[in-house]
Amino acid sequence: MADEMKKLRVGCYGAKGSYTYEAMERQFGEREREEHYYPLFEDVLKAVSEGAIDYGVVPIENSSTGGITEVYDLIMKYDCAVVGEQLIKIEHNLLGVPGATIEDIDTVYSHPQGFAQCRPFFNEHRDWTLKPYFSTSRSAEKVAEDGKKNQAAVAGRAAAKLYGLSILKENIFFNDSNCTRFFVIGPHMEITEKSDKITLVIAVRHEPGALYHVLGYFFYGGMNMTHLESRPMAGRPFEYFFHIDVTGRLMDPSNQHTLKGLESMCTYFKILGNYPSCISEEERKEQR
Repeated sequence: MADEMKKLRVGCYGAKGSYTYEAMERQFGEREREEHYYPLFEDVLKAVSEGAIDYGVVPIENSSTGGITEVYDLIMKYDCAVVGEQLIKIEHNLLGVPGATIEDIDTVYSHPQGFAQCRPFFNEHRDWTLKPYFSTSRSAEKVAEDGKKNQAAVAGRAAAKLYGLSILKENIFFNDSNCTRFFVIGPHMEITEKSDKITLVIAVRHEPGALYHVLGYFFYGGMNMTHLESRPMAGRPFEYFFHIDVTGRLMDPSNQHTLKGLESMCTYFKILGNYPSCISEEERKEQR
């Protein structure tokens, strides 16, 4: 990370009380920092790229709804690096102004991911109007500012406490193991002895079996692939970039050899980062 004596400038998607804010808190701990909040994913990546902040935190993958594809595209667009990751348990609640009841509600605000992660609950309230908003924390902030009993937001307990809202219905998510993975973004790679996870982007020849043969390098090199996401290439229909996460260390000669062989088989190859992997909250509890 940056100079330990320097006051960090860090930014995250959303606002205080958001899950992204929790990820930022966990990543940077008690370190003195100047915090910035952004309404769009692109704002965070652009701020890192332009040097307005030292690090940015954005969600990249949810265990219930999958990869957040826009972020993959933005990391490439702004030529940023992945320098860390955090896993945060997501526990969505329905929040309203004090004195409101669930019977009062007819309009709900949330980031689209929040609605998706609580789909069965909202299927039981089809008469409600669901309004996509910037983030779950910003949704809570709006409901608090509007002060209307008919409005509610999907957000966590931290947002309820921060904005003075009541929990009208707790735990409205459908997956008890619902968690989101966040990337910590920097302007360039930062590799240490603790770096044991690699994120890279590749493209392969548009021919049968090309991806199969390329991915075989990970198997034979003993590098476990933990995530694979495809993104379409602009201007090249049905051709894709593949964003891949694997266990590995760029300091390890055998991993370097595997990746060099992989690169020789690709039409595009770029390592986005080699950083310390983050364990889940369940794994953390088991270690206590």
